[in-house]
Amino acid sequence: MSLLKISGLRKDFGGLTAVLDFGLTIAKGEIVALIGPNGAGKTTIFNLISGYLRPSGGEILFKEENIVGLKTNQICKKGIGRTFQIVKPFLGLTVIKNVMIGAFNQTDRPDLSEERSLQVLEFLDFLDKKDYPIGSLTIADRKRLELARSLATQPHLLLLDEVAAGLNPKETEEIIAMIRKINQRGVTLLMIEHVMKTITSLADRIVVINYGMKIAEGKPFEVLRDPNVVKAYLGEAYQIAENQ
Repeated sequence: MSLLKISGLRKDFGGLTAVLDFGLTIAKGEIVALIGPNGAGKTTIFNLISGYLRPSGGEILFKEENIVGLKTNQICKKGIGRTFQIVKPFLGLTVIKNVMIGAFNQTDRPDLSEERSLQVLEFLDFLDKKDYPIGSLTIADRKRLELARSLATQPHLLLLDEVAAGLNPKETEEIIAMIRKINQRGVTLLMIEHVMKTITSLADRIVVINYGMKIAEGKPFEVLRDPNVVKAYLGEAYQIAENQ
């Protein structure tokens, strides 16, 4: 049984079609990367899955239930969490208070929310900064906080939107290890990413879209050698470097 099954997904903004006839099936435990040029429709697809936008057409089945039309908090309660490309923590709160906001999606008890938040912070080796104000955090710390806040919602499927963006090589390695650890915990992952190191290290499959349409899908190194993918997204420079 698939965890997520998308078919015929479409999103129109006035006269512009941002996503057209998009389909995707993800099995429990998979890590799938969604890649493509800027403006290809990747974040729009995330917004459609998580309920921030309503599709113009198509079906989104999560655990065989059509979730189209549900509100974002309802979708989150069913087990779909997400991070955002632009991290926007609550600046007036500490790290743990930010994580507790995520935990409150599954409980209305402050004591249980705090307990779960502490467990998540420990899992991500972030417990030592639980009382830090947000303004003192580095970019890498804020990315880790975004992961913690989404994990506190107890997702079965986690949508990761460019979690490696803006990180140096050492920080990228650390975030790769964290994502792998999250997956090993039983969380299925769909990730938007431009950092090829992250994709090739983690993804079981890659799905490539351009102008809102799927142009390739398969194992990472097969897809990244696809001439259509090189032309639309990676460019000849990548192909030359990859062959050297």
